[in-house]
Amino acid sequence: MTPLSHIRNFSIVAHIDHGKSTLADRLIQSTGTVEARDMKEQLLDSMDIERERGITIKANTVRIDYKALNGENYVLNLIDTPGHVDFAYEVSRSMRAVEGSLLVVDSTQGVEAQTLANVYQAIDAGHDIVPVLNKIDLPAADCDRVAAQIEDVIGIDASDALRVSAKTGIGIAETLEAIVHRLPAPRGTRDAPLQAMLVDSWYDPYLGVVVLVRIMDGVLRKNDRVKFMSNGTVHQVDRIGVFRPQMEPVEDLGPGEIGFITAQIKQVRDTRVGDTITSEKKGTEIALPGFKPSQPVVFCGLFPVDSSEFEDLRDAIDKLALNDASFSFEMESSAALGFGFRCGFLGLLHLEVIRDRIEREYNIDLITTAPSVVYHLHMKDGEVREMHNPADMPDVTYIDHVEEPRIKATILVPDDYLGDILKLCQDRRGIQLDLSYAGNRAMVVYDLPLNEVVFDFYDRLKSVTKGYASFDYNLTGYAEDNLVKMQILVNAEPVDALSMMVHRDRAEARGRSMCEKLKDLIPRHMFQIPIQAAIGGKVIARETISALRKDVTAKCYGGDATRKRKLLDKQKAGKKKMRQFGKVEIPQEAFISALKMDG
Repeated sequence: MTPLSHIRNFSIVAHIDHGKSTLADRLIQSTGTVEARDMKEQLLDSMDIERERGITIKANTVRIDYKALNGENYVLNLIDTPGHVDFAYEVSRSMRAVEGSLLVVDSTQGVEAQTLANVYQAIDAGHDIVPVLNKIDLPAADCDRVAAQIEDVIGIDASDALRVSAKTGIGIAETLEAIVHRLPAPRGTRDAPLQAMLVDSWYDPYLGVVVLVRIMDGVLRKNDRVKFMSNGTVHQVDRIGVFRPQMEPVEDLGPGEIGFITAQIKQVRDTRVGDTITSEKKGTEIALPGFKPSQPVVFCGLFPVDSSEFEDLRDAIDKLALNDASFSFEMESSAALGFGFRCGFLGLLHLEVIRDRIEREYNIDLITTAPSVVYHLHMKDGEVREMHNPADMPDVTYIDHVEEPRIKATILVPDDYLGDILKLCQDRRGIQLDLSYAGNRAMVVYDLPLNEVVFDFYDRLKSVTKGYASFDYNLTGYAEDNLVKMQILVNAEPVDALSMMVHRDRAEARGRSMCEKLKDLIPRHMFQIPIQAAIGGKVIARETISALRKDVTAKCYGGDATRKRKLLDKQKAGKKKMRQFGKVEIPQEAFISALKMDG
């Protein structure tokens, strides 16, 4: 049994690619938590897609035993969190389970937008924060400048920031000592009624649902009967343990400890993240303050390319939803694409990750429709409706006005690229709120409509700044604007997968670029195909794909011109009939490329 004063719970927060997972690897390696032969890069990133993209998606936890220089033995519970804005939900719930954070900043890059977002979450959760300057082995490292920047931009003292190279192992011993001496011990009493926070849960095919818990008060033992306070269900604990990173069984978990339990729970839906777990008999009456559930921000349809794979897609989505509490879905059908699902995501990266996992882990080829956001439709009879899919928009005569979600975007950028950023934000209907400087970097704050950001804002931002800008956003609310639904008609048939909401001033340009793109993407058929962009009954842009032709007059040599005319008229009548009944096949690549809008 470890005394409370010898436990430290902490998370590592940083911007993408500043070295969180590498630092976690070195801490695990230097304390001998994992045998040298089992050690590998990104040890805590267990998904293939995390290792491949070099990003963390799921927050992972590990328990480290550490013997400090003063001879005392400590237990360190580390949670490695994602750095990307789309997975901020993972970060927020990890913060509630620990008392301190290591703030990792790349000493060549300095403070980035996501550094700010993650460190503010840690400050909100009341954490003690130890700044760590990473990558000091690189020739471009400038520790003094970055330490000054941390003080200017974030406002925390960085005079005694740790100087570390997670790759080479410099400064790791000092980091472990700082965790023990500069971060607080958890509080709690063993004799109090059990009060545990449900930090995460996922489905294991052999054990059922595995629940990650942080004990606040009391003791959790094997065979205890526990109650989940949000839904009142009671389960018997049949296994209890900690992660080192492999599962290791223990007899009990006391206050301040982080571990897992299994209790023959069949559905992950029964284990709400942020819930309070207590004993069935003499349990606590007070639930812990849960953290706010994640709000899906981006919606899009997922359809199987081969409609016979719909059932497989349903199973795949069900299984993914088990392990990802922030992913929501409902069934939908489309005239062009058949049956599929309307899914909600926290952002575009989240969407890409889910799509890649379905295609890779379940071997299903998918068509993804245009991502859209949730609009509020204010009807003339006073009713307010939510609209997730532009194809579901009711008749315009019944709508009074449409509101769209707005975000507050924080962009940090070297001042050489500031003009490009301001132009990009103005083009996307942004309203500038603030512009300040920290050293030679500008911090721009804009109020932007979310649907302008959803498409390709991040890609454009990276390309105009050669990759030097960083971007973070949070939702601020809804605002009314002059929005219309634009449809794409191919051969006079509306393609609902390509319908989108656009601002009226932009509709013509957007429609024209969409038609031009589709003209290049749809292969030629035996008949002429018109491609049109329309708002209501009014066509605002058109392109025509000319027909493939067979030379029917090749066999005529000499003779009267009427013979040729007759054959050509016959061909023309055939083409007309074909256009009436012919079906235009739009290839999968055309959908995906058409939705990647260029500026």
